Amino acid sequence: MKLRLCLLVLSFAGLTAHAQLMQEKVSFTHADSLRGSLTPLRTCYDINYYHLDVKFNIPDKSISGSNQFKFTATQDFTQLQFDLFANLSVDKVVYKGKTIPYTRDANAVFVTFPQTITSGSKDEFTVYYSGKPTIALNAPWDGGVVFSKDSLGKPWLATACEGVGASIWWPNKDHLSDEVDSMMISISVPKGLKDVSNGRLRKVTELKDGYTRFDWFVRNPINNYDVVANIGDYVHFGDTYMGEKGKLDLDYWVLPASLEKAKKQFAANVKPMLKAFEYWFGPYPFYEDSYKLVETPHLGMEHQSATAYGNHFLNGYLGSDMSGTGWGLKWDYIVVHESGHEWFGNNITGKDLADMWIHESFTCYSESLFIDNNWGKKAGQEYNYGLRAGVSNDSPIVGVYNVNKEGSGDMYAKGAVFLNQVRTIINDDEKWRSILRGLGKTFYHKTVTYDDVVNYISTQSGINLLPVFDQYLHYKNLPTLEFATKGGKLQSRWIADAKDFTMPVQVRVKGGEYKFITPTTHFSPVAIEGATKDNIEIDKLNFYIGVLVD
Repeated sequence: MKLRLCLLVLSFAGLTAHAQLMQEKVSFTHADSLRGSLTPLRTCYDINYYHLDVKFNIPDKSISGSNQFKFTATQDFTQLQFDLFANLSVDKVVYKGKTIPYTRDANAVFVTFPQTITSGSKDEFTVYYSGKPTIALNAPWDGGVVFSKDSLGKPWLATACEGVGASIWWPNKDHLSDEVDSMMISISVPKGLKDVSNGRLRKVTELKDGYTRFDWFVRNPINNYDVVANIGDYVHFGDTYMGEKGKLDLDYWVLPASLEKAKKQFAANVKPMLKAFEYWFGPYPFYEDSYKLVETPHLGMEHQSATAYGNHFLNGYLGSDMSGTGWGLKWDYIVVHESGHEWFGNNITGKDLADMWIHESFTCYSESLFIDNNWGKKAGQEYNYGLRAGVSNDSPIVGVYNVNKEGSGDMYAKGAVFLNQVRTIINDDEKWRSILRGLGKTFYHKTVTYDDVVNYISTQSGINLLPVFDQYLHYKNLPTLEFATKGGKLQSRWIADAKDFTMPVQVRVKGGEYKFITPTTHFSPVAIEGATKDNIEIDKLNFYIGVLVD
């Protein structure tokens, strides 16, 4: 997903279904609803296949081409919606060899068919389009096409569109809930340049007009914002990794000046990353499409099987440690973080942008698991703890549904810290690992909801974690553990926003061993012998809470 600094996050004012409780107000437009909602004009068809065929006119900073939509009708209909930003022109829509009518409303396009498309039938249409796409000025934080040049003055382009949506540069059904099953990506570029997109390169064709077309085929389902064009004077080198599903092809595309640095940096980081993540999350989800790193003129993005890399072959995040602990300087942040998205974001994809935490919280957390796998559990916990410096607690992590609105940037650091806390509550690392791997297997290549993920973890752990997720994801405030002496005995309770909140927490008498207590929102005795409000201690390394001692 769109990369943000885990410490220096730019938080968005997210709301949730509980917005009325949070007393926050955000206005949304008709265009937001068209972009983010699932109306019958979108749910009436299930995308099976795209063939995106686009030519980049670099001097003019324009594009032209087509996208073929193959779909299965889920109900009878005569009209459907696809999406394309209004600054790009729909030149025509062709169905069975004939142009058919369409109308536009903001960035939504409504196509009317000459007869009813019947439920269960398979059909197709092709959209032809052209124009000057939005230029991304600060990718990946904004969306569009990056028009840049390499150190030798040769064109160097990339697309990045997470959040804003893929329809910023190509026509599609631009909603996270419907991933295309497979896709051909044909990108035509001026002769002498190369395009690197998702999946595997099928064919290179020299065209008569001085362009070269690169045909890439993606065998696995892919979400729209992952579809990418990377254009430059690339050179290629490769390797293989023997993983849980056999031999995985590793393909690296970089600028010639970067070749030697890339060989060293990728060798040091990629295989240790794959080993760690296959251990924790299960097999890399896209063996059929290979694993690729592509040098880009922007920092990085999790483009499925073609991860964008712009970290300048440095350890850390552009040479800095996100946690302030030193652990973040032992590995390349972009290689690890963006590759983590292959499991969370690309394999498991949220159905609505409001649940982008499913992508970012787990992936930010994957950084500490990478450290855990290479330097031990305590090192991973220390790194994770260090991420707290970047938490704002400004607004809920879950965003607003049906308007393409993600929640707070706290979905990164706070989400990672919270997931480590869930691991601590479960208190069984093998069970936690089986839950993480089970998520990848149960929801393999699927789109999911908040309830899908939270209910799975709660059920598999055998602990009712629903109030815990509710508090940390739907509310901006941390729960506060209050201690008070009543009747000569130390008692505790939770102060929280979530209904019927309860959560196990590790406490101890100073110098002793940590033990779990499970307070509710009503005072109850602390069942630890000798505990007083003066000597009680919280496991602050693993629990991110407020504490109040009366």
